[in-house]
Amino acid sequence: MNDWYDAEQHVERAHELYEAGKWEEAESELRRALALNPYQAEWQFNLGLTLEASGRFGEAADAFRQSFDLSPQDAPTAVMVGLNLLRADHLAESVTWFEQAEKLDATNVDSFVHRIEAFARLDQHDQAEVMFYLAMQLKPDSAEAYLNLAGSLMDRDMNERAVSCLREAARLDPELPRVQARLAEAYAAAGRHERARQLYLLELRANPGDAETLLDLGCLLMDMNRMGEASEKFRRVLELEPDHAEAHFHLGDLAQRERRTDDAIVRFDLVVRLEPGYPEARRRLAALLTERGGPEDAERAAALLRREATDLLKGTPDPDALRDLATLLLDAGLVAEAVEAAERLSEATPEAAESRQLLSVALLHAGQRARGLGEARRALRLDPRCVPAMHNLALACLQDRRYRHARYWLREARRVAPDDHSLRRLRLSYLFSRLAAVVLSLR
Repeated sequence: MNDWYDAEQHVERAHELYEAGKWEEAESELRRALALNPYQAEWQFNLGLTLEASGRFGEAADAFRQSFDLSPQDAPTAVMVGLNLLRADHLAESVTWFEQAEKLDATNVDSFVHRIEAFARLDQHDQAEVMFYLAMQLKPDSAEAYLNLAGSLMDRDMNERAVSCLREAARLDPELPRVQARLAEAYAAAGRHERARQLYLLELRANPGDAETLLDLGCLLMDMNRMGEASEKFRRVLELEPDHAEAHFHLGDLAQRERRTDDAIVRFDLVVRLEPGYPEARRRLAALLTERGGPEDAERAAALLRREATDLLKGTPDPDALRDLATLLLDAGLVAEAVEAAERLSEATPEAAESRQLLSVALLHAGQRARGLGEARRALRLDPRCVPAMHNLALACLQDRRYRHARYWLREARRVAPDDHSLRRLRLSYLFSRLAAVVLSLR
């Protein structure tokens, strides 16, 4: 009897702490209650809500799952398991829980609404639209359904349709979190920048301390070439959250655009220290250090690029990131690493002449002449107008004193790019080499 009473007291205190926003203390009280009586589905559900509020979505999903095990006919609990799995990026698993909720209660609109987002993030956009129309049959005025469908449409660059969906969502529920900011994002994607700016300002009037909206507005202002205003927005974010890596990154980007190299290095260095895996930060910092060329810059750039290569090559990297990395590795003289990155790029984009050409350059720098020239020829088969590949072939022929072949590739390259300065320099080298060969033959 005392254990039951003590458990109830812990639950009551947890409720008070939850209402006060003290998530850790509320969690502690709920776990004490569950240690005394672990068979209360409602208490497990409350633990899930507390973990969700503190942003620990994976753990929240586990708590809701335990609640569902104690009450296996409760469709809303199944929805909460799915929703937190969705937030924790366990997309396919989240769909199975939403389907479970539908089986328990076919009228539960949330099971359809959240599957719009899940299928969109799985790139199954046709299924996302099916879920939207099913949600509309149950609740034609579901603002969240319109909001989630807009995300799917924007992923497909169907920005005008996304604008229509978001306008309807805002009409149905003006209090929907960040709906004006989402509408602004859709207008910006559609190229209607001034309208987007006005909507971001409208969102900030309602929520002046919203760091995400301030960042989005700052990025928009950069696109509008209003750099001073953009800087002010990013600095405002740092007033709210001094360690906000993304705000520091954008200020570094601004400094780099304005050719304030030292300031940009300081910002990107801070981003790397705050969040080592932040996309682009290590590559941007390494590029600037290589450009500055100070006594210790080359060593630091090489260390950054080696770490970037190690992390990036572990998984399935984005081709653009691979291309940047391979180029930077070559600039830093890390030839073996550049070859590896360029090979992965060619595997990821085998039909891209640019990728073959980059691999060709890396191989030539590594002294793998036959393979490098072979990749240059592959690049030309993919794109007969690939001037850098022609340049490399002409240079190789010149080095081998195969002057007729060198002249052929120079002529082909100049036909495509008659004003290319590197071709002009190579042509001068060709002429001097031919002249020297003639002089030697007359002796």
